[in-house]
Amino acid sequence: MIQLNERKAFIAMIKVDISNVWGELSLPDLLAVEKEVAAAHQTLTDGTGAGNDYIGWVNLPAAEETDEMRRIRTAASRIRQQSDVFVVIGIGGSYLGPRAAIELLQGCNHNIGKGKGDPQIYFAGNTLSTRAWNELQRLLDGKDFSVAIISKSGTTTEPAIAFRGLRWMLERKYGTAEAKKRIYAITDPVKGALRQMAEEEGWETFTIPPAAGGRFSVLTPVGLLPMAVAGIDIRKVMAGANEAKESYNRLRSFENPVWLYAGIRNVLYRHGKCTEIFVSYEPGFRMFGGWWQQLFGESEGKDGKGIFPVAAEFTADLHSLGQMIQQGQRNIYETMIRFNAPEQKVVIGSDCRNLDGLNYLAGKTLDFVDEQAFLGTVAAHVDGGVPVITMDMGDLNEEKIGEMFYFLELCCGVSAYMLGVNPFNQPGVEFYKRNMFKLLGKPGYEE
Repeated sequence: MIQLNERKAFIAMIKVDISNVWGELSLPDLLAVEKEVAAAHQTLTDGTGAGNDYIGWVNLPAAEETDEMRRIRTAASRIRQQSDVFVVIGIGGSYLGPRAAIELLQGCNHNIGKGKGDPQIYFAGNTLSTRAWNELQRLLDGKDFSVAIISKSGTTTEPAIAFRGLRWMLERKYGTAEAKKRIYAITDPVKGALRQMAEEEGWETFTIPPAAGGRFSVLTPVGLLPMAVAGIDIRKVMAGANEAKESYNRLRSFENPVWLYAGIRNVLYRHGKCTEIFVSYEPGFRMFGGWWQQLFGESEGKDGKGIFPVAAEFTADLHSLGQMIQQGQRNIYETMIRFNAPEQKVVIGSDCRNLDGLNYLAGKTLDFVDEQAFLGTVAAHVDGGVPVITMDMGDLNEEKIGEMFYFLELCCGVSAYMLGVNPFNQPGVEFYKRNMFKLLGKPGYEE
């Protein structure tokens, strides 16, 4: 059991550096919104704002392991022992968060070489692509597998289709009775089609708190079960999130990085910077960028307002987006994410012929080159009129993952209230669904 009073020093607060956002802005512009930031933070933590039925995530992280977390770890251990592959079925917040954590901690290629005891993890139900479904079937051929279906309702089109197919595959492979032992439902505690199916079939279930919307659910069983199956210590993840909850809600000034990030992005928006590029120099961060993109996009993009969120990976995307960032429209700013260098170093060697011209780097570490690329990019983009926010995350570990999730959720809630929108609804998402259902002939959606 991990208790906070035993682990007070395990994380350092995220550092938000805004020294490269100035130009047309000035410090008084930021100070002028301090009362707005304070009011937005108070509104969020008091639960007095729009959408306050969905702020259960604010106080969710606990100092001690809960009974449900113990059940999650037990189930994860069983899945790891009996499965070569674990398939997580969900869309939006039901898959982005756990996939983000797994890939950031274990890399984009984490599935290579894995099997029973440390299963491969694949994500399904987030697309309607036939090619993707055929690929998943090939990956499961000859493998022992288990599935988790994540949905509050159980009727969302993409995951429901995937689950129907995977359930049939399980029953054909193992028989109906054994298949039931390989299905885990993460859903509403009392209502919905998936809850009804789970109770009728006897699947093991975990609860999505009704007061935690999908994009704010990563620190619930939605994220914790897949993380645990991947071998991530979810006790450390939740300990980091709990420390973040205590630290970032206690400090009420611009010394709080939550205030600084929420405040400066709204100031930039009011000065015409309506696109934010969220950047990391780690390939494993790409899905975390996708999680951030949904978090801020669905929370802020309404009523004709919102900062358009774009995730990018440098230096790779500097060879595709770099020209646009450097000399395109000046309606953008960047938020660059940095981590401490890993302990295992890579040293660049020398070559007697030096045909590639790299001997000037001989003896230097890859981290050193990466750092110079980062510094050079910041200088170039700032000179080109692009404000740059830097977030120094510190060491990358399980506690830090929990802290990052909570920190960005809190930033999002505060920022959206400053923008004057409800952070917790997504009415626009239903428009395409109604059109699709009418075209598909779903009952109740006729002309």
